Amino acid sequence: MTSTNDIRRSFLDYFEKNGHARVQSAPLVPQNDPTLMFVNAGMVPFKNVFTGLETRPYKTATSSQKCVRAGGKHNDLDNVGYTARHHTFFEMLGNFSFGDYFKEQAITHAWTLLTKEWGLSPERLTATVYHTDDQAFELWKKIAGLPEARIIRIATKDNFWAMGSDGPCGPCSEIFYDHGEHIWGGPPGSPEEDGDRFVEIWNLVFMQYLQENDEIVGDLPRPSIDTGMGLERVAAVLQGVTDNYDTDTFKALIAESGALTGASTTGDNQASHRVIADHLRSSGFLVADGVLPANEGRGYVLRRIMRRAMRHAHILGAREPLMHRMVPSLVAEMGAAFPELVRAQPLIEATLLQEETRFRQTLANGLKLLDEATSGMGEGDTLPGETAFKLYDTYGFPYDLTEDALRPQGMAVDRAGFDAAMAQQKAAARAAWKGSGAKASDDVWFDIAEELGSTEFIGYAATEGEGQVVAIVKDGARVDQAGQGDEVVILTNQTPFYGESGGQAGDAGTIGNAEAEAIVSDTSKPLGRLHAHQATLVRGEIRVGDTVKLSVDAARRDAIRANHSATHLLHAALRNRLGGHVTQKGSLVAADRLRFDFSHPSALSAQEIATVEADVNAEIRANEAVGTRLMTPDDAIAAGAMALFGEKYGDEVRVLSMGRLTDKHYSVELCGGTHVNATGDIAIFKIVSESAVSSGVRRIEALTGEAARLWLADRDAKLREAAAALKTSPDDVPARIVSLVEERRRLERELAEAKKALALGGGGGTATSAGPEQIGGVNFVGQILDGLDPKALRGAVDEAKARIGSAVVAFVAVNEGRAAIAVGVTDDLTARLSAVELVKRGVAALGGQGGGGRPDMAQGGGPDGSNAAAALDAVKGALTEEKEAA
Repeated sequence: MTSTNDIRRSFLDYFEKNGHARVQSAPLVPQNDPTLMFVNAGMVPFKNVFTGLETRPYKTATSSQKCVRAGGKHNDLDNVGYTARHHTFFEMLGNFSFGDYFKEQAITHAWTLLTKEWGLSPERLTATVYHTDDQAFELWKKIAGLPEARIIRIATKDNFWAMGSDGPCGPCSEIFYDHGEHIWGGPPGSPEEDGDRFVEIWNLVFMQYLQENDEIVGDLPRPSIDTGMGLERVAAVLQGVTDNYDTDTFKALIAESGALTGASTTGDNQASHRVIADHLRSSGFLVADGVLPANEGRGYVLRRIMRRAMRHAHILGAREPLMHRMVPSLVAEMGAAFPELVRAQPLIEATLLQEETRFRQTLANGLKLLDEATSGMGEGDTLPGETAFKLYDTYGFPYDLTEDALRPQGMAVDRAGFDAAMAQQKAAARAAWKGSGAKASDDVWFDIAEELGSTEFIGYAATEGEGQVVAIVKDGARVDQAGQGDEVVILTNQTPFYGESGGQAGDAGTIGNAEAEAIVSDTSKPLGRLHAHQATLVRGEIRVGDTVKLSVDAARRDAIRANHSATHLLHAALRNRLGGHVTQKGSLVAADRLRFDFSHPSALSAQEIATVEADVNAEIRANEAVGTRLMTPDDAIAAGAMALFGEKYGDEVRVLSMGRLTDKHYSVELCGGTHVNATGDIAIFKIVSESAVSSGVRRIEALTGEAARLWLADRDAKLREAAAALKTSPDDVPARIVSLVEERRRLERELAEAKKALALGGGGGTATSAGPEQIGGVNFVGQILDGLDPKALRGAVDEAKARIGSAVVAFVAVNEGRAAIAVGVTDDLTARLSAVELVKRGVAALGGQGGGGRPDMAQGGGPDGSNAAAALDAVKGALTEEKEAA
């Protein structure tokens, strides 16, 4: 058993065999401690179990926990590569007891594993105890048989652990391995303890007290055990080496670095290869756990780690991006134990390639300018802070990289001057912001952003998390606390709540702790970088500085995510079917629906709508994973990503790829919103309307998931209701409706014919005369036909003309208060009489205007059906006038 993988497996197998639950490593982003940048110890995922805030179905556990120490107070970054045991990423093997066994069993397990399972010589092991912990001292003598000289009492905090100023605490017992007299150093507590001869391999923490304000106030009701063993350190011991970087995993990665750079892995190059190997592990695992390079927060720490390794690759002479080519070796070494590495391998490679490609240009420019700036400087000199700030602000060269580049030359950087230049720039930015026309009431957001920085969004991978309240705003002003009934805006240092932007609605949910609870109705994004939770306190008080649990309404978020991802697929489907001229002109992504506005000159046909809908659902059924990359806007667009015209993008953008892959994914767009993990999560897509917004802009409204199902269910219920009314089956409803429509048309035609027949026979309406009368020397037939369809008037007039032979015929149809009049003139009379002129007289009497047609037939209408008789009289009057004029 010599490989690191075997050691990890053996440790977990031992404790599982002894009744411990084997627990998977938690993600590197803490889920339960907002004060930590990253998980930095094996006990962090169990913190709430130790404090009693959380219960689990087991009382003892074992794990190999991923840890990163590269930011905040636990920061080993600058030491990595230059010492034997410092790492940014490491694994912490641990066994835990939550009120089950205590000191005796913990020491027994440790001694048994080390000496009997792993075969370490007892003569090489030394234990330390807290100076007042007589119980642990005696247990080491009893269980391990260690002589008192190798049980060392330590009076410092090194052997007393506390979770914080308040909470569980207790003494520690550390186990050291003696590499031998050939290595300089002394046992713990001695003047030579900083040497490399004695190395700490395991720390047993005995949680037995409760403290408040750093003072012990009593005993814990359920004493517990937390242990931590550095896998890299114990691997070095078991593999017979004194340097962690000589263990199998690191040797494999360093060998790969040497092969790819062509640079020797020893001598002056050793530190650079070690930095690359260590930082590759950190970068790979952080990306796999959802962290991407950014300019603030965790993403900035990741970028710093990546760029430090990339600079060392440059030092080694690598002329092309290197880090992404080493990912397969990382996966080969650690992928079996951590399958998330295997799943994320394409994303890790793409992220490293993109970051290194960009950084190489920044590095080349920055180093050239740095060489110019330091040309007259020598060892012991200090680079002015203003120069370092110019490199950072103008050329994108980070401060820590400037410091790192000058260190080998014995030069320093004026940090105070750099900070002063940064403060001056912020003041100028604030003045410019105030002069931009922003509302005075928004000034509070600038104050918060300037003082506290941006909110870190942790909601791409989670809907729950912990945060620290950094500001509370009530009625436009900052306050220190809020009580029950208050309507306030709560800001935390990190949040899983998405702030409304890009058309996507803000999240809702709850914020609270044991003392208070607030209902979040919406989340906005002031200044584009703060996440402001609009909340109402329903219980207790929340204060600035409180640690709170933030819980997004997961069902609502899922619905929003599905609708947002559906808009991307809809956009692609519209472009594929209608043409490349289609571009997004606006959108709304809410929990209950989506709205998508796009450029197109005409309404979509029913067939086009059906085809687009079918295309989107085909991509949903394919259930392809949704991919995310971080790129510059220019690189993203060059790679085929769709960007929204007029949208402002920062230096970096998230690029979402979804749908099946041919020459490229079905949809590739720039988007910072939250999305489904796979297209199948959308479930179903249904277009419910298509309409015009403005000239050349159309709008589609659609539903997904449960909302779409309910819409379809409602339509099905209405169909069944209609089928029942028609006394037929749902399948036969269309045919039954066609039959009824045809039957109605037939009856309407028959009714019209009957009305015409009655009218022409003199009994179908209110007749002005029983037959033709002589008016102005011509035969005239006039009749009012109540209820006759105006469309039937011409037919009735034609029939009357044919029957009489020579005449002027005027019929008025009255329906629901309105009236229509038609006038016909036989051919022998059109030379002297015009139906158009005659009908205009009748229309005027009906309160209408105009009327048109041919000399032999004209028609018009008006709103006043009560003047039907007057309309006929007006036609008669026109005939009389014509006779008199002749």
